[in-house]
Amino acid sequence: MAHQFSLAHLSVLTTSPAEMVQIAAKTGYDFVSFRLTAVTTTEHVFALQNARALMNETKALLAATGVKVLDIELARMPAEIEPETYVPVLEAAAELGARHILAQLPDANRERATERFARLCDLALPYKLTVDLEYPSWTETPNLAAAAAVVRAVNRPNAGILVDTLHFDRARDSLEELRKLPAEWFHFAQVCDAPAEIPSTVEGLIHTARSERNFLGEGGIDVRSILDAMPAGIPYSLEIPTDTLALTVSAEERARRSIRAAEAYLDGLHGQRLKKSA
Repeated sequence: MAHQFSLAHLSVLTTSPAEMVQIAAKTGYDFVSFRLTAVTTTEHVFALQNARALMNETKALLAATGVKVLDIELARMPAEIEPETYVPVLEAAAELGARHILAQLPDANRERATERFARLCDLALPYKLTVDLEYPSWTETPNLAAAAAVVRAVNRPNAGILVDTLHFDRARDSLEELRKLPAEWFHFAQVCDAPAEIPSTVEGLIHTARSERNFLGEGGIDVRSILDAMPAGIPYSLEIPTDTLALTVSAEERARRSIRAAEAYLDGLHGQRLKKSA
């Protein structure tokens, strides 16, 4: 099976979108996944929606290399942020030819969070974008069940769930429950490995997620089972920040190691699937 991979921005966070496209093309990725809004107050963000010259440069490189944009992040809606805030991001995503918008709902008011997610879906629909709900385990939407409740309640044709193998593992989600959910809810997955031991603090969970994930096959997450429970053929966004490695290894080389490890791991997964069906 030929897998399709995207280079996620968190893997090379200080690299510009234009540089990311060049790296993706050199190392064999089909897609890139851009972060156009900041998640923390300290991280640098390349806001293409506000940077016309960089937008034009990035689009030219996409056209020249054939690399596509898989998804744009992040429409994060805590209590103080309305979905309309992200209209410029939706416009930029459409201009780039992206397929999906990644969203988070760190809001304890579940009725408000659900209503805002529905509005974001409605805003994204004219741009032909799906809105895929991610559920970091330390947020107010902490697991697959909570994300599924939102998507089921909004009942929008472009609503989906983004499974990140790290968050799935840290939330102790159920493979059985994942298999039961509608296949059309899953448009792509974020994929990484990580140490088997789950940190006991929010700080520890966030540190692993944002700074020190593992390449596939180098950690203790049962990535194989998670992916086997999801629809076949969806693209995999390799979101694997490795801040310690970044001190000595270039962004291009880290991206290369990430995709080579994923190819080796998933070739083994495909072989196991063929055996099962024989």
